[in-house]
Amino acid sequence: MHRRHDLDTLRIAAFALLILYHAAMAYVAGWDFHLKSAYTAEWLQWPMIALNRWRMPLLFAISGIALGLSLPDQGRLQHTLRRCWRLQLPLLFGIVAVVSLQAYYEALDKGDAAPGLARFLWRYWQFQPWPGAHFSGAAYGFTWNHLWYLAYLLPYTVLVVSLASLLRPLRGVLPRVQLSDRLLGSVLLMAPAAWLAWALLVLMPRWPPTHALLDDVYVHAESLPLFLGGFLAARWQRGWGLLVRGRRLTLALAALGLCMELGIRALSRLPHVGEVDAWVLALPWAQAERVGRALYTWCMLLALFGWARVLLDRPWAGLTYCREAVFSWYILHQTVLIVLLYALRPLQLGPWLEPALLVSGTVGGCLLIHELLVRRVRWLRPLFGLRANRPPTPAIRAATL
Repeated sequence: MHRRHDLDTLRIAAFALLILYHAAMAYVAGWDFHLKSAYTAEWLQWPMIALNRWRMPLLFAISGIALGLSLPDQGRLQHTLRRCWRLQLPLLFGIVAVVSLQAYYEALDKGDAAPGLARFLWRYWQFQPWPGAHFSGAAYGFTWNHLWYLAYLLPYTVLVVSLASLLRPLRGVLPRVQLSDRLLGSVLLMAPAAWLAWALLVLMPRWPPTHALLDDVYVHAESLPLFLGGFLAARWQRGWGLLVRGRRLTLALAALGLCMELGIRALSRLPHVGEVDAWVLALPWAQAERVGRALYTWCMLLALFGWARVLLDRPWAGLTYCREAVFSWYILHQTVLIVLLYALRPLQLGPWLEPALLVSGTVGGCLLIHELLVRRVRWLRPLFGLRANRPPTPAIRAATL
């Protein structure tokens, strides 16, 4: 099967953006994070909102596509078990040995723990609630923090493969509906956007995101359909052709949706906004803002896939290395970031030098840990989502041809 270099590159770029996004979370005024810098800025909210709306939906869609491309016709049970094990093992290891460091420094920052990593870990590894503590996961006794994505992929994978296997006998029985490209494109453009708008308007106010898996109704309503849609579209060549042909339209609609959301947010912050006519204030501004957000999220996803198909579907230097490294970097990056931020804050380096050192130090730390430790130690590789056996180098691969 032809390797989808565009999807590989999108996935690598999405995970790379996580480093910038999580670093910026420490500097956004008014947003909660595990550790906050003394140098916060309100203007960061605007680019962070623009990035936040599609970064995780993109990853869930790509994960669904990857499952759809790799799922065999025979041996689906073994394939699914292997895939779930490659997700579950890093998740469990991350909770115990990686994210636990984040919990320690957050607990120190909030006064929930005394200095002493060994003593904290001994208590943390008992997986019992911490009465009166306020760090992430204290109510449960553990936390997965940024690894929540892996926890959600596990049931999504099992559910989608089970449904696909159960419905496979009906594939040749169900009648096929022939739609023109224009009508099909309109349905695929508007129906998911309407679903996302409904989830934002109805579900999110009642069930705000928790990333706790069991009570996260809104996040499941957003993420599971994207994962399922990616799975169904993985080998649908007509759909990919529609994405390519409509990439300019979807990009324009994404810009319109973003302007709606950010514009309404900006208007609500203007001084003397309460002095405008009552009928203007009575308009459904909040609902319009959510509709703009839904339009932006869905159309941005379509635009990213369409433009990536045109511009990125080719190999580039370092692609193979990055494709393997991205999983371990994902597991490591936020812990490295939190540890660095805790060390940098007392130095009072200023609002430019501190974030620059934080980002560069996080990148450098992930690179060193992955290259010198994770990638080279065979028993560590599966704990960070890598295959136990290292892939052959280009020279070895060429010699075996």
